[in-house]
Amino acid sequence: MDKPRILSLLDQLDGYVADLVKYVPQSFKLYSQNIEKRRFTERTLQLCIEVSIDIASIMVKDLRLGLPSEEENVFDKLKDAKVISSSLCERFKSLKRFRNVLIHKYPTLDDSIVYRVALKERDDFNKFKKEILLFFKKNKKRVEI
Repeated sequence: MDKPRILSLLDQLDGYVADLVKYVPQSFKLYSQNIEKRRFTERTLQLCIEVSIDIASIMVKDLRLGLPSEEENVFDKLKDAKVISSSLCERFKSLKRFRNVLIHKYPTLDDSIVYRVALKERDDFNKFKKEILLFFKKNKKRVEI
């Protein structure tokens, strides 16, 4: 398993989440009135989700869990292999769809939803990291470099 690559991506994810904590205003009013904050938040959330998809994809490949029929199914594969919990799997499938909205329906974004995800749901990325690291700890032989 390419554990060093996964750990590097987890560090990247930590950095993006730290940026959200540091730069997303604590009030929706301040957020909605500042286009730079909105665009920063949208892009940083997109990066968080893409890094999570990358981590999941590497793990699915390296653990030989089969080919997912769709990109979001990498999270199902990790759930089935007991890498992540069912609740986190569903959350990340939803975040994957949210990323598609960020990218493809950009002009019609609902700022309140983006703000909620950035402020209230960003801890999902920390949970994802914890579950990946716990899997590594429990499966040392399976994830040897």
